[in-house]
Amino acid sequence: MKYFKATVLKQGKKEEVGFYAKDKKEALKLAKVKYHGIIIKVVEAEEPFEEKLQRIKEELTQNFQRKKIKPDALIGAIRQLAVMVNADMSITDSLSEIAESTEDPNLARVFGKVAEDINAGKSFGEALKAFRYEVGNLTIAMIMLGEKTGNLDQALYSLANMLEEIRANVIKFKKAMAYPRNVMIAMAIAFTILISYVVPQFKAIFEELGAQLPLPTIILLKLEYLFNNYGPYLLMAIFIGFMIFRYMLNTSEEFKYKWHQLLLKTYLIKNIIMYATLSRFTLVFSELINADVPVAEALDTAVDMIDSLPLKRKLQHVRLAVEKGNSLDKALEETGLFENMIIQMIRAAEQSGTISTMSKKVSEYYKMKFDAIIDGLSEAIEPIMLIMIAAMVILLALGIFLPMWDMGNAAQGRG
Repeated sequence: MKYFKATVLKQGKKEEVGFYAKDKKEALKLAKVKYHGIIIKVVEAEEPFEEKLQRIKEELTQNFQRKKIKPDALIGAIRQLAVMVNADMSITDSLSEIAESTEDPNLARVFGKVAEDINAGKSFGEALKAFRYEVGNLTIAMIMLGEKTGNLDQALYSLANMLEEIRANVIKFKKAMAYPRNVMIAMAIAFTILISYVVPQFKAIFEELGAQLPLPTIILLKLEYLFNNYGPYLLMAIFIGFMIFRYMLNTSEEFKYKWHQLLLKTYLIKNIIMYATLSRFTLVFSELINADVPVAEALDTAVDMIDSLPLKRKLQHVRLAVEKGNSLDKALEETGLFENMIIQMIRAAEQSGTISTMSKKVSEYYKMKFDAIIDGLSEAIEPIMLIMIAAMVILLALGIFLPMWDMGNAAQGRG
């Protein structure tokens, strides 16, 4: 955000007021809405040190206080909003009514503020962009789709169905992870007990016998020393590290980009993100094309719902390429995200004028691949779990049994 100064004429007196905006265009709009009087000029200025400190303080507070709206509350509110819009109630009245009746304070805060922003002249989609973290990119993109097509109620119903599907997949993912998680917790507890109470006994005996400890036992003893002497500091460091990570993720786009890039290189996670993103992207795109929205504009709205920054940047180039006159299939091929079969399908659709229908089929194809990964998650995770468990068991076995064997040899040597 940039800092701007507006010179306002009020009751014959000039006043200078400072505020934040993304660019000059937005600054002019905000000045007209926020300040009563004649706006003489709006210029970008250097941010005062006191205001900079205040901004950083507010950002830190907001980042730690901001919470995503609970899926159940959001889905229920979206469905309720769809019914109200279908009944020809105004958006502001509908949002205000939901904000007053909901038991979720986070939802009430967001919907209440959005209603205020709409009354101030913003569109529904634009007003929601200020709460991207709370509602998610998909919600904003689908509402903008509804506004552009003139079928907001249908877009809201579709959005509610998508959010329910996402929630079902999250539940499925958690169920698939339950067994591996429980096994790892049990192994961690056993590991902690052994290195805290069993392994140290060997140290005293070996010191008495004057024998040298084997390497696996030394590793276990070092871990035991670390946990017993620096455990609280380690936990504190992990907590502080997590808070810094969360702050950087919310404030630094470059850091967020690199984190998303890492996720796209991670086993299993990369395919889950890729197929889910491409499925939703092509679905939103097909709905917009079906409503006679121009291809470049449809791409812009569809890209806006993408969470993964590396994928978002690649697909943004598709719009630029199409605006320069390139064909859609060629632009999609240059991203390297789509298989050759999909490119051929899009090429055929462009020639026959059935892009909307073909995009929907592509969406179904990626959704099928995404569902297959989620359904086979347990089987995919099993090899990783076996390797981790085997490594822990081998370390514990060697760390405990090797000194026992060496102890027997040392005792025989003394005898």
